[in-house]
Formats: sequence, C-alpha cells, structure tokens
Amino acid sequence: MKITKAVFPVAGLGTRFLPATKAQPKEMLPLVDKPIIQYAVEEAVEAGLDLMVLVTGKGKQSIENHFDTSFELEEALEKKGKTQVLEEIRKISSLGKFVYVRQQQPPLGLGHAVLMAKEIVGNEYFAVFLPDDVMDCPVACMKQMVEVHQKTSAAIIAAEKTDALGQERYGILKVEPTDNPRLHRIVDIVEKPGAQNAPSDLAVMGRYILPPEIFEKIEQTGEGAIGEIQLTDAIKSLLGEKEFFAYEYEGERHDAGEVSGYLKATIKLGLKRSDISEDLKKFIDEIAS
Repeated sequence: MKITKAVFPVAGLGTRFLPATKAQPKEMLPLVDKPIIQYAVEEAVEAGLDLMVLVTGKGKQSIENHFDTSFELEEALEKKGKTQVLEEIRKISSLGKFVYVRQQQPPLGLGHAVLMAKEIVGNEYFAVFLPDDVMDCPVACMKQMVEVHQKTSAAIIAAEKTDALGQERYGILKVEPTDNPRLHRIVDIVEKPGAQNAPSDLAVMGRYILPPEIFEKIEQTGEGAIGEIQLTDAIKSLLGEKEFFAYEYEGERHDAGEVSGYLKATIKLGLKRSDISEDLKKFIDEIAS
C-alpha cells in the first residue's frame, strides 16, 4: 500500500532557542529564507506524501498561518508586480492537505505526540518527520526510505554513523547486515547508551516509516524516567512482531534543533544559493582572516 500520510510533531516548547522562541515556534525560525518546518514538508511532498498531519500545541498558530492561503499578501504582491515571490507564496499553500491536531496538555514526549495522529493515520503505514533534522540529500531522504519500504514492506528508520558524543545524544541501533550495505535489520535500540555501552555506531535520525501497530504499543508504554512517553520504547516492544530496518540515507543532515547546528545549517544552505553564495563566501573569508 502506498504511503500517503506524514506526521510532524511540532508541539515542543523550543527551550534551547529562548528567548527567540518565547512568542514564536522554533519550527518557524528561518533557515535562509524558509522556516525550518517548510523544509520537512517539502521533503514529504518530494517523497509522494500528500496528507500532512501536524501535531501542535499552544502558541503554534503561525505554523497554520504559514501553510494557509494569504489573500491580502498575494493581492499586494500582484499589485506590485512581484510575480516570482507571488509564485513562491502560492506554492506553500498548495504543498498538500494539512490537518492540525492540538495537544491539550503539556508535551509528554515523542511517543505521545505520534499517538495524537492515530485517528487520522488509521490502519496503514505512515511517515514521521522530526523537523529539527534538516536533510540535504540529492534525493529526498524520505523518498529514499519510501523506496526501501516498497521493496521490503517493513518499517524503516533513518540512520547515520556517529561518534562517541552521538552515542550519548541519540538512540543507538543493534543491527544485523543485509545484502545492501546501507540497509540493516534492527535487533534492538538503546536510548543514549554512551560509548561504553553502545551496541554500534549507528544512530537513529529524525525520519521514520512506521506500521499502524505502533499506536497500540505507545498506548501500552508508560512514562519513562524523565516523565515522557518515548517512541523508542514503543518501537523496542514491536521489534519481535514486526520487521524493522535501519537505512543509511545518502545525503547530509543538519541539526537545526540546537543553536550551533542551526547556525551551521544556515551557512551551509546559504552557500548553496547561487544568488547569495558569493557574498556569503566573501564574508566568511573576511571574518576568518
């Protein structure tokens, strides 16, 4: 069955970016001239997904406004003859169908946020995007994963090799090899084990293709040590019943969920823009000299 639904957990408080996120969602912070969330939605569209389910919370209305039609803005741009910008603005509201699910209580972890999409997803495989992970790939990361899912009919988790610091920050996978050097059968997941206890150097990244059975497992999963319902725990409990693969995607990931990674992502993506790259390179050379 074709995957058509994408879930975006965007209800977090964005505390790492305070005070910038006191009155605006972290997901709306700009990377060059597009908000972080738009990169993830555009990736979903490139992967062939057309129903965007955004799990939001208090103070996230600007996300909804961004993907809605702005008649006044479009009219003003049209009157001023700014046709190129007008076309870009119109594209945003036509990226797909958008559904918003608002968490009524404070965020209780990634697992709980995904669970909020249960009624909309129904009984089919679906994609999960963590927008903090901005993927810069020759072929959209999720499109690569969808193609793998179509061949395996299994759940797929994006993965990349990491170092000792990453083994303290990410979920780390215990895997078995397959005929494809980029594809690994998942045996176990250990959340932030540290280098001493890590089963491998393969880390979970913010893209998933999950089966509908994950919702029942999330419901059965209690709050962890930090009072959150973790998606990792639900996946662990499903490993014995469903086949899961880790896929080492082709491309580069930018961690826009913390300040230094966000700044690095802005620079790297800016350098890929032909209209600003020369000025940016010159500026970097000036401050580096």
